[in-house]
Amino acid sequence: MDQETPLFPPAAARPHDVLCVGTALVDLLAHASVEAVAALGLNPGGMTLVDDQAATAIRAALGIERAVSGGTVANTAAGIAALGGSPAYLGAVGADELGARFATDLEEAGVRAVLEVREGQGSGSGACHVIVTPDAQRTMATNLGVSGQLSARFVAESGLVAEARFVYFDGYLLDFPDASALVTTLLEEARGAESRVAFGLADPFAVGRHLETMRTLVGEVDLVFCNEEEAMALSGAAALPEALDFLTHPERVSVVTRGPLGAVVVTAQGRVEVDAVPVPEVRDVTGAGDLFAAGVLFAAARGDGPRRAAALGATLAAEAISHLGARPEADLADLVTRADLA
Repeated sequence: MDQETPLFPPAAARPHDVLCVGTALVDLLAHASVEAVAALGLNPGGMTLVDDQAATAIRAALGIERAVSGGTVANTAAGIAALGGSPAYLGAVGADELGARFATDLEEAGVRAVLEVREGQGSGSGACHVIVTPDAQRTMATNLGVSGQLSARFVAESGLVAEARFVYFDGYLLDFPDASALVTTLLEEARGAESRVAFGLADPFAVGRHLETMRTLVGEVDLVFCNEEEAMALSGAAALPEALDFLTHPERVSVVTRGPLGAVVVTAQGRVEVDAVPVPEVRDVTGAGDLFAAGVLFAAARGDGPRRAAALGATLAAEAISHLGARPEADLADLVTRADLA
């Protein structure tokens, strides 16, 4: 690829490329029909928050095929580590088996996991039922447990924001009870440390729950991730061109994924379109956006331009949808080398 203008000006080396802050969940994966998903009262293709009783009912109805530490932002951190990057993760877990499993899995994936451990009654770790339907879409039923109890105090005291070139979180953080203080702390710490801030819209239902907050927030961050549906939900536009106009800002980069149609990177200098990477069979779209973000963030942290960053994201997303689950199964560093993206 030709030499491009970097997405962001080069930054001095820091211990971590990206600090990922999110909902610490153990993903419980299963397959089911669209009808079964609807019968459980879930939004097909979206994320629904459920209580303990509903989570138990889902587990009884569908079973568990696979369990792995997850949550959208943790998946991104694991992808960055698999590329050879240096990510860190902040989240909250319970003092239980699921919490210990979450920490061990992330550390084994190459992510520095700094976790606020909550103890006492009703302090179980969070879990997310990821239900894959025959159309390869994923529906998520999330029982937050204590994963939504990450405190602004813990974030500030960790000192990790100042150790990272980028801080990344997504719209699910806005479901936290302490969301306002948490986001304020992240933004203030990032400004003070001159760290870049990246924000993902998460899903269209999250946009609907927090529309005005998200509209304000995207005006305060450096990098926005969303898919086409989320972009239109945020902007209120009826078509993608108007949504891209809404996202255009001289001090912000926005990346809009379009599934098999590829992605668009919106910068102050213009728009760059990148094709999707074809796969023989789409097995599960779980984590496609998470791994796309991992590729872009890794590229942005090392000073790459928009086309190379988006191409790297597309390569990782293609790997993610070729198998069940969001975690990479291929050697990503080798994969991007063979794709001439190293």
